[in-house]
Amino acid sequence: MKELCGDDAKLYDFLNCNMYVRPLEGISKKDLDILIGEAEKSGDFGPAVDKAIFEAAQNPGESERYIKVIQNLASKAIPAMKQKKEKAEKEGLTDWGASLGRRLEHQKFMSERTEDIINAASKFYKEKLVEQGENVRREERREKREEKSS
Repeated sequence: MKELCGDDAKLYDFLNCNMYVRPLEGISKKDLDILIGEAEKSGDFGPAVDKAIFEAAQNPGESERYIKVIQNLASKAIPAMKQKKEKAEKEGLTDWGASLGRRLEHQKFMSERTEDIINAASKFYKEKLVEQGENVRREERREKREEKSS
């Protein structure tokens, strides 16, 4: 991850908190439009953002579309997160408020640097998916060897 980000500490911080080492396991299998609808109802935009970044990374020819989707999600998540942060602070939940503050900064960063995030995520997820594909193939070969020996 450090290699992808170079000296860009903000990009590294965002990616380090938001990328999945095992994206096929961690990112929802639901359609992006369904996740966006659920997010608009619940105020939890995380799963939709994760899916949008992952899909953008997998579909470089559609990056403009995904940039707009991600920026739109961020624009909706920011006010929802501000409300949650204010509520937590009023209730004296300072740790929760600090956590929400950090997530709020990530949303702002995401809306400003969407293209950079997609570019780095594309490289990161490509590498992770290759690794996982190799692991799956290795496991399949092991299972076949065990079947033959039994």
